[in-house]
Amino acid sequence: MVASQVACEAIWIQKILVGLFGQMMDPIVIYSDNQSCVKLSENLVFHDRSKHIDICYHHLQDCVVKRIMMLHYILTEEQDADILTKALPKGKFEFHRDRIGVADNHFLVEREC
Repeated sequence: MVASQVACEAIWIQKILVGLFGQMMDPIVIYSDNQSCVKLSENLVFHDRSKHIDICYHHLQDCVVKRIMMLHYILTEEQDADILTKALPKGKFEFHRDRIGVADNHFLVEREC
């Protein structure tokens, strides 16, 4: 369900960018730590176990088939979105902070001295 919501938001942003700059973009890559979600998006076969999924969430499969977006599995420990959604220990916080390119504010550091 979350991947479906992310897909909707990503398509919306992509349409804005295409409208502004007028050029086609590469497929959107969504990183998910849910292996089942990634497998369901790639497999077009209907299973008894997936029948409980509401039809409105099957558009994610359509987007993957049409190469509008791609879902890739990523380990939970490497999920950079955690820095925005969870309270993390200092080591994990610094790891994700460095990966997303956030730098220290040198003006603030000099002012405190």
